[in-house]
Amino acid sequence: MRYLSLIFIAFCVQINFAQEATPNPLLTKDATLQQKWVDSVYNAMTLKERVGQLFMVQVFSKNDGKANSKIVDLIKNEHIGGVIYSTGGPHRQAKLNNLLQAASKVPLLVGMDAEWGLSMRLDSTYAFPWNMTLGAITNDSLVEQTGRQIGEHCKRLGVHFNFAPVVDINTNPKNPIIGNRSFGEDRDNVTAKGLAFMNGMQSAGVLANAKHFPGHGDTEDDSHKTLPTVSFSEKRIDSIELYPYRKLIKEGLSSVMVAHLNIPSLEKRRGFPSSLSKHIVTDILKGELGFKGLIFTDALTMKGAADYVEKNLDGISTSTFSKGGEIDLMAFLAGNDVLLMSENPEKGIERIIEAFEANKITEERLSHSVKKILMAKYKVGLHNYSPVGLYNLGNDLNRLKDDLLYESLMENAITVVQNKDEVLPLRNLQTKNIAYVELGDDSGSAFYDELKKYTKVHHIQGEKLDEIITKLHNYNTVIVGFHKSNANPWKAYEFSQKELAWLYEISRNTTVILDVFARPYALNDLRSVENIEAIVMSYQNSDIAQQKSAQLIFGGIDAKGTLPVSAGEFFPVGTGIPYNSILSLSYGLPERVGMDSERLSKIDSVAHHAVNNNMTPGIQLLVARRGKVIYNKNFGYHTYSKKNKVDFDDVYDVASLTKILATLPILMELEQQGSVSLESKLGDLLPEYKNSNKKNITLKKMLSHYAQLKPWIPFYYATLDSVTKKPDPKYYRTKPSGDFNVEVTNTLYMRSDYQDSIQKIIRESDLLSRLRYRYSDLPYYILKNYLEGFYDKSLQEITQDRFYKSLGANYTTYNPRKVFSLKDIVPTEEDNYYRYKQVHGYVHDMGAAMQGGIGGHAGIFSNANDVAKIMQMYLQKGFYGGKRYFKSETIDKFNTCYYCESDNRRGIGFDKPQLGEEGPTCGCISMTSFGHSGFTGTYAWADPEEEIVYVFLANRTYPEAGKNLLLRENIRTEIQRLIYEAIID
Repeated sequence: MRYLSLIFIAFCVQINFAQEATPNPLLTKDATLQQKWVDSVYNAMTLKERVGQLFMVQVFSKNDGKANSKIVDLIKNEHIGGVIYSTGGPHRQAKLNNLLQAASKVPLLVGMDAEWGLSMRLDSTYAFPWNMTLGAITNDSLVEQTGRQIGEHCKRLGVHFNFAPVVDINTNPKNPIIGNRSFGEDRDNVTAKGLAFMNGMQSAGVLANAKHFPGHGDTEDDSHKTLPTVSFSEKRIDSIELYPYRKLIKEGLSSVMVAHLNIPSLEKRRGFPSSLSKHIVTDILKGELGFKGLIFTDALTMKGAADYVEKNLDGISTSTFSKGGEIDLMAFLAGNDVLLMSENPEKGIERIIEAFEANKITEERLSHSVKKILMAKYKVGLHNYSPVGLYNLGNDLNRLKDDLLYESLMENAITVVQNKDEVLPLRNLQTKNIAYVELGDDSGSAFYDELKKYTKVHHIQGEKLDEIITKLHNYNTVIVGFHKSNANPWKAYEFSQKELAWLYEISRNTTVILDVFARPYALNDLRSVENIEAIVMSYQNSDIAQQKSAQLIFGGIDAKGTLPVSAGEFFPVGTGIPYNSILSLSYGLPERVGMDSERLSKIDSVAHHAVNNNMTPGIQLLVARRGKVIYNKNFGYHTYSKKNKVDFDDVYDVASLTKILATLPILMELEQQGSVSLESKLGDLLPEYKNSNKKNITLKKMLSHYAQLKPWIPFYYATLDSVTKKPDPKYYRTKPSGDFNVEVTNTLYMRSDYQDSIQKIIRESDLLSRLRYRYSDLPYYILKNYLEGFYDKSLQEITQDRFYKSLGANYTTYNPRKVFSLKDIVPTEEDNYYRYKQVHGYVHDMGAAMQGGIGGHAGIFSNANDVAKIMQMYLQKGFYGGKRYFKSETIDKFNTCYYCESDNRRGIGFDKPQLGEEGPTCGCISMTSFGHSGFTGTYAWADPEEEIVYVFLANRTYPEAGKNLLLRENIRTEIQRLIYEAIID
C-alpha cells in the first residue's frame, strides 16, 4: 500500500512539474488588469450565461437571413460564447459578424478553419499553399511568415482563433482527411514547421490551435464519416504523435483541438471517442503535458460520437436528467473547455446546468473553463471590442505581400527527386527537341505557357498511345506534366492505370522529365522509375506552382525543396536534389527584386496613351531586374483595324536591333577568338577594299559610327522605273526564276547579281568631308559580307547555330514567314513607294529586303522575351542558361565609349547614354548601360549597375513610316524613366 502511495505521489509531482514547466499562453502582459476584467465579467454572469460561454456554434455566412436569425437567437437566449465560420464571402462574413457581436452581451470568440488563409476559405482561391507543400521548404522562417500573414488575414476579418496548425504526423499515405494538411511524416520537421507557423500567427495577435490531439496522422478512415481507430502502443504515440505538442506547449501554444479518434492504448473503453476521454484530455494533455491553454473538442457532430454516448451514458442516469445534450456534458466532464459545433447547444447547455445543480460539476470546474475562455477573449482584445471595418476589406485580404510570399513559398518547395546524369536544369537547348505531354484531369496551360518562354516546346496530344508515340518520334526530350485538381487538399491525386501505361511507354523511347502537380503520394503508384530521367515534385497545380516549376526545369530558379513524406519505395522522406540557377531568366513579382508594382504600373498609362493616340497600333513591353522578368505586358493590336490583339508570341520586325542581336555577337566571338581585332582594317578583312578609300577604316571606328561613312544609301531607289517609280522589270520579276531569285516579297523577286552591286556602291561611295559622329547602316552591310564569307553560311544560319538555338530564342529569326503563321507576325507598313503592298512577314528596311530579308543592319524579327534573353546574356557578362558565350572582358571591350572626348557617345556596336541633354535614354541611367533602338519603334536597353533590362517593341511605321510620334513624344524613354522611378532599394 505504501508503495502505491509513493507511486501516486510521484505521479502528482510529475504532473505539477510539467505544469510548472509550461507557460500559461492565455496570460497577457497586463495580467492583473486581465484577471480583474475576467473576474468582473464572470461574477456578473448568471449560471446559464457562464455555461453558454462553453459553446462555439457553426455559422455559414453564405446562409440566408432565416438561418442566421437562429444564431442570433442562440446568442441572445443561450448566451453562447463563440462562433466558428465556414463557407461564405468576406463581406458577408464581416457584416454577419458585426450583427452577431452586436447581439451578444459578452463579445463572441470567433474561430475559423483558415489553415491556408482567409482568401482560400472565403473566395475559393488559395492564399497560401497546403501544409504538405510547406513541409518541403527547408527555410522555416518562410513558414513563420506564412503563419503571420494568415494571422493578419484573420485579425482583419474579426477572427480570433484559427484552427491551425495541423501538427498530425502523417505516416499513412492512405489517410483521407489529413494528407495535404500535414507538414509531413518526420516528427522534427512537423514540429519545426508547426512551431514556426504558430509563432507567426500568434505574433499577429491571433491565437493558434494545434490539432488533432493526440494525433490523426496514421488513420485510413474519414473521421467525418466514422470513428477511426489508432491502434498504436502508448509508447509509440508518446514518441511520435505527442512529440510536436510537447514542443509547442512549452513555446506558448494557445489552444489544442482534441481529435475524433478511438485510441485503445490510451482509452480502454471500446469505441470511445478521444474527445470524450478524461484520460486523454485531462490526464495526458493537461496533466502529463502541462497544457494550460484552451482545449477544444473536434466537431461534436462527427459520426460515431453521439451514437456511442447514446448507448453508453457512463453512469449518467437518464431518469435524473432530460434527454439530449449528453455528448456535450461528457465532453465537458472529460476536461474540454470549448464544445465545438454541438448538434443541439440548447440541450447541451441545459444538460450541463442540470449536472451542475446535481453537484456532478463543481463551481471550480466550471469557472476553470469559463475563465480561461474569458482570458482568451481579453487577450485578443475583446475587452475593447470594435466592429469589423468593411472599407477595403477585399483588398486587405488579397494583398500583394501575400502574392509575394506565395511565390517565394513555391520556389522553395518544388523538389527534384530524381535527376539522372544531371539532365536538369535543361541546358544546350540547341540539341533539344522538346515536347510536352499533359496527363491528369486538370489544366496544365500555365505550365506549358511558361515552358515556351525558354525554348520551342510543342504540346503533343492524342486519343491513343500509338498516336502519341508516333508524334513523339522526332523529339528527344519529353516533359510530362501530371496535373490534378487544386480545388481543395482532398482532391484525388493518383495516376490511372492508363496514365501509368502511357508514362512507361513514353519513357521507354526518349528522355522524360516527369513533373507531378499533386501530393507526393502520387509517386506511390510508380512501379518503376528506371526509364524516367528526372522527376520533379511540384505538390500543387496552381498557376504559380506551374510557372515556378517550368522556371526550375530550365534553371531560372534554384532547386531547394525536400520531400516531407516518403513517396513510394524509391523516394524516402527528405529526398531532394538541389541545384543552382544557371542564370536563365526567371519570372516573378517586382517586389522580389526591389521594384514597386504600383509605380511600375504607371507604365500602362503611357503605353495606352501611345496606342490610343495612334503612335503605334500595338506594343510589347518587358522589364527585367536581377534576372527576373517583373513586367511583361502587351498593348493594342497588330493594326488599327483592331482584329488581332498583340500576344506574347507575336514577333515584331526589330529593325536596327538586328545590329546588336545578330551581327555584333558574331563579331564579338571572332574578336574573342583572335580572328579579328578592333584595330582590324577593312583593307585587311576584305581584299576588295584594299584599294578603296575605306581601306584604313578600323572596326573600332566603323562600329562607333566614327568613320566618315555615309549614313544611308537608298539602294532600292536606283532599281525603280524612272517614270512609274515602281520596280523596274530590268531588276525584278513577279515570280522567281534562275537569275531573279532574291525574294523581296512573295510577288517581287530581285536579280541576284544586284547584291554585288550594293556592295560595289558602298565600296565606291564617297566619305564624308570631315570626321565626326554620324550614325550609319553601311558598316553592317560590309560586315554581313565579311561574316558570311568567313563562315560560308548566311547570317540566318550563323545566328541560329551559334546563338539563338542555345539561348532558347526560338522566336528570333530572319524571314519569319518561313517559320511562323502570318497571324503571329506583326505587319510594319502599307508600302506605296517600293513594294506597293502591305509589308507583312518581310523586313521593312528596303536594303535588307534587297538582301533576301537577311541584313546585317536589319531583318531580325523577335518578341520581347527573346530580345530580353540576349540583352540579359550581355548584362551577365556573356553568360546565360549555363553557357558562357563571351568572356567578361569581351563584353567590357565592346561596351566602351572610345570617342566620348570627341562628342561621340557610341560603344562598339552598342548605343550608349547621351553625353549632353538629349539622346537615346531618359538621362536617368548609368553610363555603363547600353542598348539600341530601331526604326520600326523598337528599343532594347540594359543597365549593369541596376541590373535592368528593358525591351519595347512596336510597329509605329504602320500604316506609314513618315510620322514618328513615338520619338517626338519620347514614349520609350518616358517609360524608361518610370522604370527607374519604380526602384525601391
